[in-house]
Amino acid sequence: MHGDKHTAVFEYNRHVFHTMKEAYLASLKRRPIGLISSVPSEGESLVREMKNVRKRVHGHLFFHKGKVLGKDVVYAVSGIGKTNAAHATALLVQKYSPSVIINFGVGGAYPGNGLNVGDIAVAAKEIYADEGVLLKDGFHPLNLIGIPLLRKPRKRLFNEFPLDRRLAGAMLSSAGHIAHTKPGIFNTVSLCTGTSKRAQELGERFNAICEGMEGAAIIHLCNLYGIPCAEVRGISNIVEDRDIAKWDIKLAAENCQKTVIDFLGSLD
Repeated sequence: MHGDKHTAVFEYNRHVFHTMKEAYLASLKRRPIGLISSVPSEGESLVREMKNVRKRVHGHLFFHKGKVLGKDVVYAVSGIGKTNAAHATALLVQKYSPSVIINFGVGGAYPGNGLNVGDIAVAAKEIYADEGVLLKDGFHPLNLIGIPLLRKPRKRLFNEFPLDRRLAGAMLSSAGHIAHTKPGIFNTVSLCTGTSKRAQELGERFNAICEGMEGAAIIHLCNLYGIPCAEVRGISNIVEDRDIAKWDIKLAAENCQKTVIDFLGSLD
């Protein structure tokens, strides 16, 4: 008798769980995909691809809401730097409740890791490369202070912030359709690197393949809100002694946007 009762309770709980799971998955499909770049030129092709576009202004930022290949998306241009990136991400989450967030744009590749101008890099991990302590023996990450940038139950994040592996894998697959592609660790800096010496230092310190100015802040907010996230960058230049004549920002931005569009088309 008791066994029958426990079986009935178990079956009821399992039914409730599956019903809630299906409702949750359905709600994800109804929620838009959030897209963020730092400047308009990084998203011009994406905007041209959007259908049924509606423009809104939140917090002095423009948001484009529409469809790309049948997928509901909201695209925000954050402005450069970590503060602007965090601001745009917070607004995107609060106003549109995206199911996932994709950060995309251009970046500089550290030399010697096989990336060239026009290639695509997909983030496996984001690093706050400037935050820490500078002592006589060099740079130390925030672990030395002992105060994390993000504290959640069973999680303390200092300089390193994880991304969603499944999204990264899907983005990597899409990028492979567009250009030579490499996954790896991304550095986020406030001070853009303009010397070969500094590029070697930052690349070796964090085993990073490229750098940008916004990624870690966006991924930080996604971890804070519990939103799956991915980051992809087209390589505009090799980080070395600064020579803009060697850069190709247009090619990098175009290849990155093609990757994002292919990624959106691959989603069920």
